[in-house]
This record gives sequence, C-alpha cells and structure tokens, in this order.
Amino acid sequence: MRSFLVLTVRILVSLALLYLSLRGINFAAIQARLSQISPGWIALAVLATLIQTFFGALRWREITERCSAPLTDLQAFRFNMIGTFFNQTLPSTIGGDAMRLWLVNRTGAGWRAATYSVLVDRAVGLIALAIIVVTSLPWSYRLIDNSHGRLALVLVDMAAIGAGVVFLLLSRLPWPWLKTWWPTHHIHACSVIANRVIFDRRAGPKIAVLSLLVHVLTVVIAWCAARSIDAPVTFEQVFLLIPPIMLITMLPISIAGWGVREATMMVAFGYAGLAQADGTLVSLLFGAASFIVGAIGGLVWILSAEKGSKLPDVAPKLD
Repeated sequence: MRSFLVLTVRILVSLALLYLSLRGINFAAIQARLSQISPGWIALAVLATLIQTFFGALRWREITERCSAPLTDLQAFRFNMIGTFFNQTLPSTIGGDAMRLWLVNRTGAGWRAATYSVLVDRAVGLIALAIIVVTSLPWSYRLIDNSHGRLALVLVDMAAIGAGVVFLLLSRLPWPWLKTWWPTHHIHACSVIANRVIFDRRAGPKIAVLSLLVHVLTVVIAWCAARSIDAPVTFEQVFLLIPPIMLITMLPISIAGWGVREATMMVAFGYAGLAQADGTLVSLLFGAASFIVGAIGGLVWILSAEKGSKLPDVAPKLD
C-alpha cells in the first residue's frame, strides 16, 4: 500500500509539473519547431545516451568490486540497460535502481552487497555532479543575472556538496554507535566503501574520469536536443545550465525526472535570458532520447535469462 501511494504521488508530481511547464507555451509554435526537427541530432543524442550508460556501467563495476559483488563490464552494462528500461519506460514500484540491485543479488552477491553497490554508485555520481556545479559557479553567475536564480543555484549546490561531505565524513567519525545503530549502520557502511573507492590510488582517478564523462555526456545530449530544433543556445550555456538542473532532477519526487526536468529547465532558460519554450522542448527531447534507450534496454530485458524469474515487489530489508 505504501509503495502504491509513493508511486501515485510521483505520478501526480510529474503530471502537475508537466502541466505547469506546458500551459503557457504556444503549441502551434512548438508544432512548427518539431516539424522541422533534425533526426540526425536526435540520433546523436540517443548514441550519446548509450555511451553514457556504458560509462556509468564501468564506474558501477569498479564500485561493485569493493562491495564484494564483482561484475564484468558486459554484466554491468547489461544490468544498467535493463535498469534504464524499468526507470524510463515503466511507472513501476520496482524502479531502475531496485532492478539493478535485484540483478546483482541474482549473481550470488547477496542483497547487502548489491544494495551497497547501487547506493554508493548514486552517491559518487551526486558528489561528482555537485563538484562540477561548484567549479562552474563563477561562469554561471555571469550567465544568470536574476538574483533569485543565483540564490537557488547556490542553495541547491551547497545542499548537494554539504550532503556529500557529511556522507564521506561518516566513516571517519570515531563514534561506535554509527556502526551499530540501525538508522546509521548501513549509511556508515556505504560511506566506508565510498571513501575506499574515491581515494583509492588505482580506482579513484578512474572513477573521477568516468564520473566526469557521464556528466559531460548529459550536457552533450541536451546540446544535441537543442541543435535538433535549432535553438539559439551555445554549448557553453548548455554546459553551465544542465548540471544544476540534473541535481534537482535527482530528487526522487517524480517518475524518471519527468515534470521536474521540464519545469526546472524552463525556469533555468528564462533566468539565463533564453526562451523558456526552448528549455521545455529541449527537456522533452532529452527525455525522449532516454526513453528510446530505455526501450532498447527493454529488448535486453526480454532477451535476458533473468526475465523468467519472479520480480519482488520491494527489496528485502537489510539486517
């Protein structure tokens, strides 16, 4: 019942935000823009999304090794593609991340190792994204001249950076109760693994490069979407706008970011002096590229050996 309520709330949030993003747009103008869309740029966006999924899988594989749940490159990519399918194409209570940990568990790693690998992968991606946004703040300030937009940018990034720092520091605090108290036990264990991954001499640089590539490819996907409708926006502007938008989109309040991404991109484009309708269109095309890759992931799922197994409604609770 609780899972159903959460799903219902996410669907309603996505629909409400999509409505707010689209209500003031001239649909005749949008139809005219879409009728002139360049399929080649959309194909490049889909290709970039596939490459991004592969790089994300390589990062995740490095993390699974340190969670006692080692995967091969092919397994990690296949599981990532299947996760994309569940995340992008089905409004289910399973979700892409839960599907990934279920698949890892089936390799014999166990629920704990599987869950830790997915949570640490998410945490590392969030920390890397927050660092990119902080690094680009001086240029973002010049691009966004709206005081509310600047304040929102700083608050979102400081919240992400603060959460990342606290998460990493948990493993270094000397308080024994962090390891034994149930609410902090698993978070502490994930913090230990994250520190081990990030600051490892061999894995650390590889994780950093892969994380950078994943986030840069997000910008490339949005840039391809913008070019497909000939939106008057430069690559530099897209590079400065997209990472903060992705930070907000990572909030688990909608279905695959739909609605949140459109509303945030519309506002961000407006703050940067760009056409808000272009922001909404770019976001919709961005989502369409992800949807297409999710559909490809669906084919991977249909052809996979795991398809015949019964899916759990929720992952078992960790001890």
